[in-house]
Formats: sequence, structure tokens, C-alpha cells
Amino acid sequence: MSARESIIPVFVPHLGCPNDCVFCNQRRISGSLSPARPEDVAAAIDRALSLTPPGTRCQLAFYGGSFTAIPDAEQEALLGAAQPYLERGDIASIRLSTRPDAIDGAVLARLKRHGVETVELGAQSMSDSVLALSGRGHTAADVEEASRAVKAAGFRLILQMMTGLPGSDDETDIGSARSIAALEPDGVRVYPTVIVRDTALFDLWRAGRYKEHTVEDAVRVCARIVPVFEAAGIPIIRMGLNPTEDLSGGDAVGGAYHPALGELVRARIMRGRAEALLEGSAPGADITLRVNPRLMSQLVGQHGANRAYLTEKFALKRLKILPDAAVEGVELG
Repeated sequence: MSARESIIPVFVPHLGCPNDCVFCNQRRISGSLSPARPEDVAAAIDRALSLTPPGTRCQLAFYGGSFTAIPDAEQEALLGAAQPYLERGDIASIRLSTRPDAIDGAVLARLKRHGVETVELGAQSMSDSVLALSGRGHTAADVEEASRAVKAAGFRLILQMMTGLPGSDDETDIGSARSIAALEPDGVRVYPTVIVRDTALFDLWRAGRYKEHTVEDAVRVCARIVPVFEAAGIPIIRMGLNPTEDLSGGDAVGGAYHPALGELVRARIMRGRAEALLEGSAPGADITLRVNPRLMSQLVGQHGANRAYLTEKFALKRLKILPDAAVEGVELG
């Protein structure tokens, strides 16, 4: 979000979820221990408004759970708590997350009536076998149908996908990204699988029935997924779970949990571009790469990792990386 925009998060962990997906413990992921009540919605908005500069465009966001799967009366109560703020212009709109199989005409009409602007759907995968192994309880066809309905009703559509779920591999995940891109969402979130304590996936992993999707695995596959969405002009809102005290404190026991996962992925993409430029370089060569200054950190890599990798791979005597505003990406100097 820009300096003039602000998200007001309200977490509704497991609220409305008809089943537990193998990877999910929303209470640990969100850091919220109990579902929100109408008074919590009002309190969150009041608190945010007291801290944001005048003129800031504020959006209320219901995260976690499956909002449209909860009883109608509870939806009405939570959305109703925000209506006075919408009517006064204190908040500009509402966004929420839900399941693809919890969308229909009546649901969308209710959301529209209450000022919802953006609907996020947890697609997670477009492979029916992966969805089944993950305990999602819906199919890829449900994702396609719900996505079309959300867009047809005039909402902004955000789709969430995961990598490294049970039964998936790089090609499956890349195929899911292509299928999601074909649905033309307004944005995507990419969440590589994290093994969270007190989940079915945690038990499968401890029993040796699930192979950990490591940070390296996630970086490798996401470096191939990012160009899929970029080529389609679809913004990637987030890569990787938002760090929380609980996850960083030990609840994330394995998998692709890293506070700067997106940076690692971008650095891997830049490394690939540099490798293509350096192909055919003579061992012992003295090479200069020129890079747009905004991409400098991505090309160098965290702690100089890309520079060291490229120098060793191509047996270079020296690799200089220089900023050059006239270069759009990276070029040989």
C-alpha cells in the first residue's frame, strides 16, 4: 500500500471453515486466538483512524477463515459494524478472504450491499489431486466458477496459491500458476508451504509421509512462477507468510518460512538473467555487469550470495557489478 492508503486488518481465524486443511492452523498463522466480534471490528477501525493521517484511504480487511461460509447473521453483524464508517467516509471499502465453494449469487449480493470491494479466494492449487491430499474440500473447477462469478459481479478478485503442498512438485505448481493467471485476477498471493505446529501436515512430516518444502525449494519454483504472473500483467501482492512472533518463535517448525522470501526469489530471478549473459565467458575473465540501481541488491544477492555464486560457477577472476541508470535491467559492461 502507498503512504496514502492503509489496510485495517481484522482476523477471523477458522471462522466459517468447514474443515481443517492439512497445512492450516489459522490461530497460529494470524497470531489471533479468537474470532472477531462486531465490537472488535469497530475497535480496530477506531484504533486505525486515530493513527492514520487525514486523507488516508482506509480499507477494512477480514483475513483468515472463510468469511462467506459463516452463518448469514454473523456475516451481517460483522459487515454491519463497518457500515457507519463507510457511510461517513472514514473507510473507503472492505475486502475479505473466503473459499471458492462458499460463493454464490446471494453471497455476492450481500457483499455488494455492504460495500465490499475485493474478494480473495484461496485457490491454493489447480490440481484436484493436490487439493484432495491437502484436505481442501473443493476442486479446481470450483475455483474457476467462483472466480468468474466474483469478476462478473464487479468485485476485484485476488487469488491465493501455495507451492509445495502434498502431492505437488515444481511442474504442478507452475501449472497452477498458469491456470490462475488464465482467470485474470487483479492480484495474487503466493504462499509456499510452511509446516506449522499442531497441524495435520506437522504430523505427516514427523511421520515421514511429507517431504519438507524448504526455502530453497520455494525460491527455485517461485523464480519460475513470478514470470508467469508478470507476463500476464498480474501484480504479486505477497510472497510468503507475513512474519509473526508466534511463527518466528517456533510455531513454524519447517518448510518455506523466511521473513524476506520475496527478496530471495527476486534475487534468484536476477541471478538467472546474469547467468544467461555470462554463458561462454572464458575462465579467469574479468567481467563487469551494469545494472539499474533499483535492481542492484537483487543482482548482488543477500550477503553477496549471487556475486559469489556467479564468480565460482564461471571461474571468473573478478566480477564487478556497477549501477547504471541507463540500463533497464542488467547488461554486460
